[in-house]
Amino acid sequence: MLIDIKDVTKIYDIGTVKVNALSGVNLQIDENEYMAIMGPSGSGKSTLMNILGCLDTATDGDYLFAGQNVSEMNDNQLADIRNREIGFVFQTFNLLPRASSLHNVELPLIYNGTPSSKRKNMSKEALERVGLGDRINHKPNELSGGQRQRVAIARALINNPKIILADEPTGNLDTRTGEEIMEIFEALHDAGNTVILVTHEEYIAEHTNRIVRLRDGKIERDEAI
Repeated sequence: MLIDIKDVTKIYDIGTVKVNALSGVNLQIDENEYMAIMGPSGSGKSTLMNILGCLDTATDGDYLFAGQNVSEMNDNQLADIRNREIGFVFQTFNLLPRASSLHNVELPLIYNGTPSSKRKNMSKEALERVGLGDRINHKPNELSGGQRQRVAIARALINNPKIILADEPTGNLDTRTGEEIMEIFEALHDAGNTVILVTHEEYIAEHTNRIVRLRDGKIERDEAI
């Protein structure tokens, strides 16, 4: 088992009010799963994604990632897990506007100290894997929305992470381009990657093999499809 979340709660203090974003969530995810997390606004899906991605920590409960108890880690250890084990893809792409596709993709390798020549080769391979081998020197404003998201996916793949965590990855794209991006995720899953999508689009979730539906901070349904 890759991920094991046990009785996780998350409480935010907003002024004098306590908000229960997650209330006793239990979730197990195996390696090479392809799943979607869905739910209306305020259901807790973004909070769950942030905890899965080690961007936030639970108020209570345990989170085991590849056998390690994330709940007991300090900030440096969490950052190490994020850098080595998790590839993030965001709705807004989060690319450096003045940097080339190649430089955007190699950023995680710069942070972990990979030598320059190796970085460039790995980044080229990642861009070729998402069909952008001919766009390595293009900046984001020279790319379409779909191409920008492909750069973001290549960046997420660069460290060979255990999971790819995508937050509304087609939210800024038209339907046809969104389908093209989903084909990439399907190919990544077929190649052995664990892919977790957070989405509010039913047709996007239906590309996966499992849908976890949240409501009011709890898992309402967990279904294989």
